[in-house]
Amino acid sequence: MDRRQQKTRAAIFSAFSELLSRKSYSKITVQDIIDEANVGRTTFYAHFETKDDLLKELCTDIFDHVISSSLNIEPSHDFSLSGSAPPDIISHILFHLRDSKKNIIGILSCESGDLFLQYFKTYLNRLLSQWIPQPQQPPLSSVPRDFLIDHVSGSFVNMVQWWIRNNLRQTPEELTAYFWAVIAPIMGESA
Repeated sequence: MDRRQQKTRAAIFSAFSELLSRKSYSKITVQDIIDEANVGRTTFYAHFETKDDLLKELCTDIFDHVISSSLNIEPSHDFSLSGSAPPDIISHILFHLRDSKKNIIGILSCESGDLFLQYFKTYLNRLLSQWIPQPQQPPLSSVPRDFLIDHVSGSFVNMVQWWIRNNLRQTPEELTAYFWAVIAPIMGESA
């Protein structure tokens, strides 16, 4: 994708996020998006077939970077030297969610918030599958690994929703400490 296409795509994402913060998803039309982004209809359809495809691509764009096992220097945080330990990756995700608060809250409050959460859980499941071994000690040894992964990712999503409802009062590091204290036994580690 060339620079011009990237700029257009970013303008469409930004316009869509702005509209989500003001209107319900069902009331946003493609015309609203192209007016807000200041692009033509043909340009919009060259990038996205439908409004639902735009939402899916926005989620993919957010999660491909946010939920990554490689950590880089970011404007609000730097875990690049941490060695990608799970607590650092959790904090990295939370920093991104906090930094993207306007977009995330707009998406979560729209009718397609469930679709967003489904994408979020899918990405989390992939990440957690790298970390969570099949427990060897009772009582968890009888629990299927895929159940544990789904349970932990669901818990993470619920924690993020709780954090947003509480106006992000806790720092990403504090929230990571809470979450790690709860999941460390599942991970086979001490909190």
